[in-house]
Amino acid sequence: MSLWAIIPVKPLRRGKSRLSSVLTEDERAMLNYSMLSNVLLTLRSISQIDQILVVSRDTSALSLAREYGVRTVQEDGRPNLNTALKRATAVAQIYSVDNILVLPADLPLITSQDIENIIKKAGDPPVMVIAPDRRMDGTNALYVSPAGTIEYSYGPGSFRRHIEQAKINHMRTEICDLPTLSLDLDWPEDLELLKEIQAMQVDM
Repeated sequence: MSLWAIIPVKPLRRGKSRLSSVLTEDERAMLNYSMLSNVLLTLRSISQIDQILVVSRDTSALSLAREYGVRTVQEDGRPNLNTALKRATAVAQIYSVDNILVLPADLPLITSQDIENIIKKAGDPPVMVIAPDRRMDGTNALYVSPAGTIEYSYGPGSFRRHIEQAKINHMRTEICDLPTLSLDLDWPEDLELLKEIQAMQVDM
């Protein structure tokens, strides 16, 4: 059964505006570039993933994705994450994809083991595997099998809404609550936590 990973990417220079009080625009752009590269490298190391698809309106993000040999979809129209993911999933379904894994680009601690754990938890369809953020509010990873079964509902409170979507569609739900997947960088305190974790790793 085929598996595609979809990564939605905001414009690299304009993303992470909530960090503007602690990082300059250039620093935020470099951070976004680094995190996207890390997620792409991690996904490329997973043999079970047949294809990676980056969807973005940012030409620099799409160019970076192509450097890693992955497929790209140009987002157009009014910016909307759920619409962009629906379009990317439709592209994947043209190739008769069975399973979809959605990951944001801002997971600085993501490991290949995290992805292996999600795939292992999935088992037989119909199933949704979901990894929440550290506040148990957002969705930091979403595995859907069969592809296209649920309506994407990203935004504040998406963790609970996606679980409700799975129930509506009679899907088994597996929660994958891992520290390395739970940290995304939305607020200055997230960045401080990342620095603390990295400092601890250096001291070990």
